[in-house]
Amino acid sequence: MAAHLIVLFLFSVLKGVHSITIVSKVSVKAGKSISIPCLYHYQYTDHVKYLCKGYFWTSCRHAVKTNEPDPSGKYLISDDKKQQIFTVTVNHLTNQNTHYWCVVEINNGPDHGQYFQLLVTNGTPSLYVDHQMITGYIGENITIRCHHSNSGEMKWCRLDRNCVTGSPGSIDGTTVTAHMSEPNVFTVTMSGLKSENSGWYWCAEGDIQIPVYLTVTENTTTTPTTISITSHAVAGNGKFTTMEQWNNFTIVENKQHRASSFPPKILIIPLSVLIVIVIVVLFIWFILRHKQSKAESSATAMVGEEVTYSEVRTKKKCSPKAGDKVTYSEVRPKKKRLPKAEGKETEVTYSVLANLY
Repeated sequence: MAAHLIVLFLFSVLKGVHSITIVSKVSVKAGKSISIPCLYHYQYTDHVKYLCKGYFWTSCRHAVKTNEPDPSGKYLISDDKKQQIFTVTVNHLTNQNTHYWCVVEINNGPDHGQYFQLLVTNGTPSLYVDHQMITGYIGENITIRCHHSNSGEMKWCRLDRNCVTGSPGSIDGTTVTAHMSEPNVFTVTMSGLKSENSGWYWCAEGDIQIPVYLTVTENTTTTPTTISITSHAVAGNGKFTTMEQWNNFTIVENKQHRASSFPPKILIIPLSVLIVIVIVVLFIWFILRHKQSKAESSATAMVGEEVTYSEVRTKKKCSPKAGDKVTYSEVRPKKKRLPKAEGKETEVTYSVLANLY
């Protein structure tokens, strides 16, 4: 085994591994996803990068290239030329996804590659973080929790930079404190974050590492200046698999957060004015409706035929007294036809009074 490692090391030297820096061994749960950063020399900025699958360098197969994406979606790759880091992602991990190489393609020469191993387990990984992709805010603090099951020295490092162990230290001018906050939990706090703190870090226990990407941005909310968070997204669950997807998510999240913090007092004045206008309009409509109903009632009463009323009064009839002279009269009807009025005949009855002795 030792002889094999020596041969592998010699192959790595011949292939120029000094030009690529990565983590060497990562523990991850089966079925999840993992993103691995590969730091390269600035002279390879415009070169093609790719992920090679296999234990032996001479027989590894291309899994995905920056100029040839994997149509199956099993492997993803993105290249941050500003930081000279390309990131490879393996989704839906199985026990067959264990040996890989980060490779820079060299034109007219041997490619440069660096080997890393994935320790895929069905149980809890021996070293893991709550979230592989995290976000912090300029001037504030952020806390990362590294869970581990083995005994060994714990440390927090920036990729290709210095590390901080159990005592306070500094990375890129930012204060870092690390300690065992509880059994099997290594807690790291970075204070007074700056924009240049954005980048890849890794938590390590012995020879096992877990990479973590930190994005530092402006805080557009009015939340307190000190926060203690772990992340807003997880690459390990397949939600974000490339740095481009993660950056797009961060922009959308900040916009939504800014919209949700819109001051509610600004809406009070226009809302009050709107309510008053509605009340006035309803009042005017009610008055006009009442007048219209009254006018319709008056007009209805005047429509129809003219009615003539007469007053009938009764007059008491007196009985004749004894000795009084009584005059009797006889009414004899006599018909006489008058001229027609408006096409109708009117019948008039005359009476003749005669005294009877």
